[in-house]
Amino acid sequence: MDASPDPSAPEPLDRRAELSEFLRTRRARLQPQDVGLPEFGRARRVPGLRREELAQLAGVSVAYYTRLEQGNGRNVSAEVLDAIARALRLSDAEHAHLTHMAKPAQHKKKRRPARVQRVRTGLLHLLDSLEGIPAYVSGARSDILAWNPMAAAVFGDWGALPPEERNWARLVFLSPAYRDLFVEWDSKASDMVSYLRLYAGCHPDDPQLSALVGELSVKNDEFRRLWATHNVKEKGHGTKLIRHPLVGDMTLSYETLHLPDDPEQYVVTYHAESDSTSAEALRLLASWGADARRADVERVDPGGRAGRGRAG
Repeated sequence: MDASPDPSAPEPLDRRAELSEFLRTRRARLQPQDVGLPEFGRARRVPGLRREELAQLAGVSVAYYTRLEQGNGRNVSAEVLDAIARALRLSDAEHAHLTHMAKPAQHKKKRRPARVQRVRTGLLHLLDSLEGIPAYVSGARSDILAWNPMAAAVFGDWGALPPEERNWARLVFLSPAYRDLFVEWDSKASDMVSYLRLYAGCHPDDPQLSALVGELSVKNDEFRRLWATHNVKEKGHGTKLIRHPLVGDMTLSYETLHLPDDPEQYVVTYHAESDSTSAEALRLLASWGADARRADVERVDPGGRAGRGRAG
């Protein structure tokens, strides 16, 4: 006999509602002058392009576009989605997000039971080899799966947290320490929500995602506001200003390495410009970490070596 559904399980995200809101918010951010349309004297009751203007730009009927914006993507062709993406001036990440939501049958992977995310041994060895470089592996929903000592020195002792709390979105929005750590916290917060939104387009049925979004929406007003913008973004590269409690401000550049054998996992590394004060700060943290690890080895395990962080 089939097991009864768990009444406490979070509801999956409504793909039709997500598609509708995504198209509406993308349309609202464009003005007629942005896309070369004349602006008539009639006052606009809502911001952005009207549906008929967007339909004109995409070369589809108003009724057709209206059905799509109402969440009905049945039988929509890839060519029409491409035309709408061009009309809305979507980024590559936004275009992919639109396609995943409008045509889920073509992109949806076979649903598998919830599983513990594992990091390959080779990746753990890679993290160990990056001495002086903060590096970690991020997984689904921006979970923190593994890290090296330098990442812990810069971002905090993730090993002291329960595995379910090792999540970037939860730390950024619920931990005051991380609000202090990122000088440009607003930018970091916006990035985190955009990453989650992109993941949600591919995995709307993920119960852990639904639980995370529900928890953050209840506990943090800023998360709730950012989630409603429907912005999406691919993890990439950039610069973060870190205000470290021991070594002060550091300007660190980051790179995200996508793993082809597991598209939900990424290796993220941070580095400072050579001969900068930030590079000196990293060297100082590395020296303190090396001293601490040596003391720990001598005290606990004379024949062992320093371990690597990993999810439990």
